[in-house]
Amino acid sequence: MWIVKLALRRPYTFVITSILVFVLGVVTITRMATDIFPEINIPVVSVIWSYSGVSPEEMEQRIVTSSERSFTTTVRNKN
Repeated sequence: MWIVKLALRRPYTFVITSILVFVLGVVTITRMATDIFPEINIPVVSVIWSYSGVSPEEMEQRIVTSSERSFTTTVRNKN
């Protein structure tokens, strides 16, 4: 309750403090480094399966799921 009484007795102090916090926040945001996340080069492999006459669900169950499993277990981390 003491902070409310203090704010009522000295309103200009709290106004100036809030303006100071706002200005310092804006200055901090403008000077903050924008590169929060480092640039990472992740190797990507693209595979396109073409099998005519097969529904998408069957394609997923028969080919895509098994090939994804084999890719994740056979790919090694080489630099």
